[in-house]
Amino acid sequence: QVQLVESGGGLVQPGGSLRLSCAASGSIFRPNTMGWYRQAPGKEREVVATITSGGSTNYADSVKGRFTISRDNAKNTVYLQMNVLKPEDTAVYYCHYSTYVRAYWGQGTQVTVSS
Repeated sequence: QVQLVESGGGLVQPGGSLRLSCAASGSIFRPNTMGWYRQAPGKEREVVATITSGGSTNYADSVKGRFTISRDNAKNTVYLQMNVLKPEDTAVYYCHYSTYVRAYWGQGTQVTVSS
Protein backbone atom coordinates (compact mmCIF):
# COMPACT_ATOMS: atom_id res chain seq x y z
CA GLN A 1 0.00 0.00 0.00
CA VAL A 2 1.02 3.58 -0.69
CA GLN A 3 -0.38 6.62 1.07
CA LEU A 4 -0.35 10.03 -0.60
CA VAL A 5 -0.79 13.22 1.43
CA GLU A 6 -1.27 16.47 -0.46
CA SER A 7 -0.90 20.00 0.80
CA GLY A 8 -0.65 23.54 -0.51
CA GLY A 9 -4.04 24.24 -2.07
CA GLY A 10 -6.05 27.36 -1.38
CA LEU A 11 -7.53 30.54 -2.77
CA VAL A 12 -5.40 32.76 -4.99
CA GLN A 13 -6.06 35.71 -7.26
CA PRO A 14 -5.60 35.45 -11.03
CA GLY A 15 -1.95 35.82 -11.91
CA GLY A 16 -0.87 34.48 -8.54
CA SER A 17 1.12 31.39 -7.59
CA LEU A 18 0.69 28.29 -5.48
CA ARG A 19 2.89 25.32 -4.72
CA LEU A 20 1.38 21.90 -4.15
CA SER A 21 3.22 19.10 -2.37
CA CYS A 22 2.49 15.39 -2.18
CA ALA A 23 4.34 13.06 0.15
CA ALA A 24 4.22 9.34 -0.54
CA SER A 25 4.75 6.73 2.14
CA GLY A 26 4.46 2.98 2.43
CA SER A 27 5.66 0.45 -0.13
CA ILE A 28 7.48 2.73 -2.56
CA PHE A 29 9.07 1.01 -5.53
CA ARG A 30 11.08 2.29 -8.44
CA PRO A 31 10.72 2.92 -11.25
CA ASN A 32 7.54 4.85 -10.65
CA THR A 33 5.68 7.83 -11.98
CA MET A 34 4.15 10.53 -9.82
CA GLY A 35 1.93 13.25 -11.06
CA TRP A 36 -0.90 15.68 -10.64
CA TYR A 37 -4.38 15.47 -12.07
CA ARG A 38 -7.28 17.85 -11.62
CA GLN A 39 -11.03 17.76 -11.80
CA ALA A 40 -13.20 20.82 -12.16
CA PRO A 41 -16.94 20.75 -11.36
CA GLY A 42 -18.87 19.01 -14.09
CA LYS A 43 -15.72 17.93 -15.91
CA GLU A 44 -13.70 14.75 -16.15
CA ARG A 45 -10.44 14.31 -14.31
CA GLU A 46 -7.50 15.32 -16.49
CA VAL A 47 -3.75 15.01 -16.27
CA VAL A 48 -1.84 18.15 -15.39
CA ALA A 49 1.76 16.97 -15.19
CA THR A 50 3.72 13.80 -14.53
CA ILE A 51 7.31 13.00 -13.60
CA THR A 52 9.10 9.67 -13.55
CA SER A 53 11.55 8.57 -10.89
CA GLY A 54 14.21 9.18 -13.54
CA GLY A 55 13.11 12.79 -13.92
CA SER A 56 11.25 12.75 -17.24
CA THR A 57 8.33 15.16 -17.29
CA ASN A 58 5.15 15.68 -19.27
CA TYR A 59 2.68 18.54 -19.13
CA ALA A 60 -0.81 19.24 -20.36
CA ASP A 61 -0.75 21.86 -23.10
CA SER A 62 -2.92 24.14 -20.99
CA VAL A 63 -0.25 24.47 -18.26
CA LYS A 64 2.99 24.42 -20.27
CA GLY A 65 5.14 27.40 -19.43
CA ARG A 66 3.17 28.15 -16.25
CA PHE A 67 3.42 24.99 -14.12
CA THR A 68 6.55 23.09 -13.12
CA ILE A 69 6.58 19.59 -11.66
CA SER A 70 9.54 18.35 -9.65
CA ARG A 71 10.32 15.63 -7.16
CA ASP A 72 12.64 14.72 -4.33
CA ASN A 73 13.21 10.97 -4.50
CA ALA A 74 14.90 10.91 -1.10
CA LYS A 75 11.69 12.28 0.45
CA ASN A 76 9.30 10.50 -1.95
CA THR A 77 7.69 13.86 -2.53
CA VAL A 78 6.42 15.50 -5.69
CA TYR A 79 5.79 19.21 -6.11
CA LEU A 80 3.75 21.31 -8.50
CA GLN A 81 4.74 24.95 -8.79
CA MET A 82 1.85 26.82 -10.36
CA ASN A 83 2.45 30.33 -11.67
CA VAL A 84 0.28 32.81 -13.58
CA LEU A 85 -2.81 31.03 -12.34
CA LYS A 86 -6.05 31.52 -14.25
CA PRO A 87 -9.67 31.07 -13.17
CA GLU A 88 -9.86 28.01 -15.42
CA ASP A 89 -7.21 26.35 -13.24
CA THR A 90 -9.79 26.12 -10.47
CA ALA A 91 -10.25 22.45 -9.59
CA VAL A 92 -9.53 19.75 -7.07
CA TYR A 93 -5.96 18.64 -7.64
CA TYR A 94 -5.10 14.99 -7.04
CA CYS A 95 -1.71 13.43 -6.53
CA HIS A 96 -1.09 10.14 -8.33
CA TYR A 97 1.53 7.43 -7.88
CA SER A 98 1.95 4.47 -10.20
CA THR A 99 4.24 1.60 -11.01
CA TYR A 100 3.78 -1.10 -13.64
CA VAL A 101 1.34 -2.96 -11.40
CA ARG A 102 -0.16 -0.46 -8.92
CA ALA A 103 -1.71 2.98 -8.89
CA TYR A 104 -2.82 5.17 -6.00
CA TRP A 105 -4.58 8.49 -5.59
CA GLY A 106 -4.38 11.17 -2.94
CA GLN A 107 -7.47 12.65 -1.33
CA GLY A 108 -7.29 15.85 -3.35
CA THR A 109 -6.67 19.49 -2.52
CA GLN A 110 -8.82 22.40 -3.67
CA VAL A 111 -7.29 25.17 -5.76
CA THR A 112 -9.50 28.18 -6.38
CA VAL A 113 -8.40 31.05 -8.61
CA SER A 114 -10.69 34.02 -8.17
CA SER A 115 -10.62 37.74 -7.57
